[in-house]
Amino acid sequence: MRGPKLNEGATAVGERHGTKATAKYVRSSAYKARVVLDLIRGLDVKRADQVLQFTERSIAHDIRKVLASAVANATDADSGAYVADADELFVLACFADEGPTLRRFRPRARGRATRIRKRTCHITIVLARMGEDRIEIVQARAEGSTGGANANRRARVERSRKRAEAAKSQIDAIDADEAIEDAAEQAIDEAIDEAVDAAEPDKQAASAGDESDAAGAASEHDARFAPAEWAGSVTPDADGNGPESHAIKGNAESMLYHTPDSRYYKVTKAEVWFDTEANAEAAGFAKPGTQKDED
Repeated sequence: MRGPKLNEGATAVGERHGTKATAKYVRSSAYKARVVLDLIRGLDVKRADQVLQFTERSIAHDIRKVLASAVANATDADSGAYVADADELFVLACFADEGPTLRRFRPRARGRATRIRKRTCHITIVLARMGEDRIEIVQARAEGSTGGANANRRARVERSRKRAEAAKSQIDAIDADEAIEDAAEQAIDEAIDEAVDAAEPDKQAASAGDESDAAGAASEHDARFAPAEWAGSVTPDADGNGPESHAIKGNAESMLYHTPDSRYYKVTKAEVWFDTEANAEAAGFAKPGTQKDED
């Protein structure tokens, strides 16, 4: 047993050291229960309950039930055992006494038996009201933790709000830059379109002049070549050349025509120039026999 058994010392009438709760015949050894009871002795009820809640021992679950029973006994105003509110109570004493030991036997070799001892214990928790100074400290600690939590929450919210505002300002700045760039590009495109529209009449006039010059050159060029008696044919000029549009040479004596890919095209002196082979054949001209074989 660890700690004084204060409640048993109240032998005088009206003398009372606290309010207790006891759980008897708990199926655990007193040694295991005392290890956990040493953790909550002297603590206020709230902290003791938190310690028992997160203690990784199976007996802590039973001890927590005994603590809740003691708190219920101390705060019961109907039975006349009221001591104080739960926030003003602390663990005045807690101890575990050995209970009856259940004996079992296990058969072993050679007719022997092994004894099995199943221990039990009686758990007792005594609660009392804290002093005024300690009550003030506990309340201040609770208010401080609550206020600190609220302050931390407000600080987190404020930081989140500032980050959101900073991100929004960056997005607005990016949008403004993009709007400026779009306006600049639009102005450049409009200036280019105006310049193109202004230069369009000059281009049209220049193209018209070029077309008239080309037509004049073509007419001057075609004036050198008189049309022959066949459709699509012209006579050669003084040098024996023909226009670019008439590339097929015709020989009136042999009534043969030669295309640019013919073997005798270069050595043949054209007496008439045709624009297409169809017109040459329609006029009665034919390909040379060697060229027909090649084809």
